[in-house]
Amino acid sequence: MPSTQRRPPRLYVVKKSAIHGRGVFAATTISKGTRIIEYVGERISHADAAIRYTGEADPKRIILLFTVNRRMVIDAAVGGNDARFINHACAPNCETVDEGGHIFIEAIRRIEPGAELTYDYHLSLGARRTKKDEIAYQCRCGSRKCRGTMIAPPRKRRPRKQRAD
Repeated sequence: MPSTQRRPPRLYVVKKSAIHGRGVFAATTISKGTRIIEYVGERISHADAAIRYTGEADPKRIILLFTVNRRMVIDAAVGGNDARFINHACAPNCETVDEGGHIFIEAIRRIEPGAELTYDYHLSLGARRTKKDEIAYQCRCGSRKCRGTMIAPPRKRRPRKQRAD
């Protein structure tokens, strides 16, 4: 006897993106706060990731690492799912949420069908930025608020409080 339960409609589809390669697009209206997908893949140490992805930044090389904490990163190139195709944008419609070391992509506003799902990668480079880094991590989101790079802006230092003498 066939089941009468209906599966919920798929929230997204993966297809060619104007931002970069493939992207993830809303297949239906997605409400603010909706948890869309978990970012999954092989969990490895930062040291293993550094060995696996040695060399200079290369705009043609796609690295699918997501930093979970100081000890662990997720490499979506190994065992990853469709979350690896969500592109960066400087004015995103999604954000990442860490729940006990599990990374989820959630909508931060209502997303209409056909809109590309994006989040700000806030890439962090251990060393100083080079011109090659700027080219390799160039942003192509096209937003009016585009900062031109997927690299997180430098943290602003707080001014020291003046002591009253």
